[in-house]
Amino acid sequence: MESQLDPMKDDLPLMANTNYMLVRHYVLDLDVDFKSKVIEGIIVLFFETGSQYPKTSSSGKECCQSQSDKTCKVKACEPCYMPMTTVSACSPKPKYNDFAVCGKGEEDTSDKNGNHSNEAQASGISSSKDICEIQNHGNKDFLLVLDCCDLSVLKVEEVDVAAVSGIEKFTRSAKLTDVSKELENLRNQIVHELVTLPADRWMEQLYYFTRCSQAPGCGELLFTTGTWSLEIRKAGVQAPTDFPHAIRIWYKTKPEGRSITWTTDQSGRPCVYTMGSPINNRALFPCQEPPVALSTWQASIRTAADFVVLMSGENSAEPVQLQEGILSWYYYVTMPMPASTFTIAVGCWQEVKQQGFPAAIQTNTKFSLPSSQADFRWHEEICGHVEYPCRFQDPAARLQAVIPYRVFTPRCLMECCEEHLLQLIPQCLSAAYTTLGTHPFSRLDVLIVPSNFSSLGMASPHIIFLSQSVLSGGSQLCGTRLCHEIAHAWFGLAIGARDWTEEWLSEGFATFLEDIFWARAQQQLSHDEVKGQQELKALLRWHRLRDEVQNSEEELQVLRPKKESTGETSESGASIVKHGLKAEKVFMQVHYLKGYFLLRSLARTIGEASYLSSLRKFVHKFHGQLVLSQDFLCMLLEDIPEQKQSGLTAESIFQNWLDTSGIPKPLLEEGEMWKESRLVQQVSGEVTKWIRTNQMMRKSGKKKRRLDEVVFQKLLPDQLVLLLESLLEVKTLRPRILQCLEKTYQLREQDAEVRHRWCELIVKHKYMPGYEDVEKFLREDQAMGVYLYGELMVNEDVKQQELARKCFAAAREHMDPSSAKVVAEMLF
Repeated sequence: MESQLDPMKDDLPLMANTNYMLVRHYVLDLDVDFKSKVIEGIIVLFFETGSQYPKTSSSGKECCQSQSDKTCKVKACEPCYMPMTTVSACSPKPKYNDFAVCGKGEEDTSDKNGNHSNEAQASGISSSKDICEIQNHGNKDFLLVLDCCDLSVLKVEEVDVAAVSGIEKFTRSAKLTDVSKELENLRNQIVHELVTLPADRWMEQLYYFTRCSQAPGCGELLFTTGTWSLEIRKAGVQAPTDFPHAIRIWYKTKPEGRSITWTTDQSGRPCVYTMGSPINNRALFPCQEPPVALSTWQASIRTAADFVVLMSGENSAEPVQLQEGILSWYYYVTMPMPASTFTIAVGCWQEVKQQGFPAAIQTNTKFSLPSSQADFRWHEEICGHVEYPCRFQDPAARLQAVIPYRVFTPRCLMECCEEHLLQLIPQCLSAAYTTLGTHPFSRLDVLIVPSNFSSLGMASPHIIFLSQSVLSGGSQLCGTRLCHEIAHAWFGLAIGARDWTEEWLSEGFATFLEDIFWARAQQQLSHDEVKGQQELKALLRWHRLRDEVQNSEEELQVLRPKKESTGETSESGASIVKHGLKAEKVFMQVHYLKGYFLLRSLARTIGEASYLSSLRKFVHKFHGQLVLSQDFLCMLLEDIPEQKQSGLTAESIFQNWLDTSGIPKPLLEEGEMWKESRLVQQVSGEVTKWIRTNQMMRKSGKKKRRLDEVVFQKLLPDQLVLLLESLLEVKTLRPRILQCLEKTYQLREQDAEVRHRWCELIVKHKYMPGYEDVEKFLREDQAMGVYLYGELMVNEDVKQQELARKCFAAAREHMDPSSAKVVAEMLF
């Protein structure tokens, strides 16, 4: 049973008992209703018995996961990559009218079968051990536990997959008696054969998943919903091997559900999207959240004809009209992924197309890697992941430098996207390919999400969300953020962390690689120019890390908070994500920054060329799998054994970088080195000019002459950030200096990073002519403006506090919950 955990403060429970039953495929059949702000429909889940219960694969070999080898060796359904030219064979039949009969209008009350509403909350858990130990003993019925929150579950039933025409091919034996247990075993055998089909039969597999999802029910199942879970049982079934392996759930989301946000876009049109909630997708559909539950999915989404549905899917869906004013969109994924990576965005999005764009760049550009062929000898080896249509085994995919891509945005931002974003995508994709090789995913959609998005970007399979904040002020912020999210295709998606507390395995790698990708995307830069820009960026990140360490809880600064227990679960497979629900953790960058500095340090120690070669080897060895820190470190050190002689060991890295709070010891001395960079020295000279000019302004008659006499140099965006950060250390800057500062560098036209520092200067010096800039920033750049609210309040200036409350009142309704909670604590 569950505890009343504070949904904004404590650890995040992963309740699913994945060691008993493991979901392998989801079929979603949903309606999106903007009037009621509800997504309603059916989900069918296909399971295999988990690792605690050995079973036999179609080849006769055991395919349970051993406790000693948990790096994602779970058997899964898998296919071999080919672009699908038509989805007609796999698309669900239109069921819009039928669906209305079985779903809508049902009440959310408990009944004699044990069905309860989502308000029925159990209690009793007070520790992670209690959360994890959901077991079945004696003669008790087996309990299937799914992660579920903020959902109204209406009905759960077993699916009679044996009733599907043509399904006989998935039965090994025709022997069947009239005994009901034999029929149950047959159904589970069919599901097992279906989910373990070989990769080259992936289209057939999707077709039969669809057919099975539409099969009749063969008995309702008992269920109970709680704060964090959905518990399902079948009377008399005491073992997961006998539990139905295909179940259908009728449910609907709640308007306040925390996995999705209902809002309006920048053009004032309604939209809904998954915004990367700390609770992941459990308030969008019942699922297994633990990363080990790698699954495939397919989804039919119906909504009004004015809307476009974008989703994590290998196909670029084309809508089908079901009835007047209603369109259906179908997507599928054949690469097993954690349910948390499922992403959807429904809105009045407009596709941005650039006239006369080279066709080769839009589709299948070929590119020759500059690295030696020896770096890619792993192509010839069998992949280490479960079988699926892997692009690393596809010769054509291995030569594809730029995968097909599309850009979507609210109508009012189309021109801005065409001017800044569209041309950057092929450059960044090519740079990523040059660095790491084969793109793990076959296509990419990029969507500019509403202004309430709490981050600058978010990567999911086949789709990237970008904040509108990256579009203004030139190409650097947009390009670097795009590179960061593209890097997640390899680190975070194709290679995932087996324990979510090790965020650095995703964010640290993406932060490190964004610099590499961006340097290669800017082909006109010399080696010295690239090095100078990267040293400047390192100094800015050092400042950010130092400030964050000084102003955050020590326990949140540790990259491997569970230390030696990292990756461990309970007997059932349930676990917790330490600090997963702390609102302030959403805005911390320690995992990005300490991870980046660790990887940068390793690259400097080993040499960048050797280091990138090792990264490519790591990608080819572990793509499609889940890893822990030691998997990367051990492979890296084994690949370069001479480093062990210098004292560089996995144990020393754990001690200095991953298992302790604060600034890592090897990093403490490096800050002084970056100050010698030419770009940094140039900024230092400009800072001195501004400080001297500020000091010299004594008499009002001499202001203009003295400012006109000073010649200030043109600075890069990162240099401007460093300049403004340095000027923030000055106790007093005169209004005339601030006015000249804005005019000299056109600060209102710069990117969001620069404008953020400009707003901090305005607030610190109570520069009233700049208050409009602050208000605009808090309204349009919500992903970066959270802590500006605190700065407006700390000065105890009445006008600044009024400004903060005014901006918050205007934005609060559409803010994501974590942002709203943090800001409210600052203001009230």
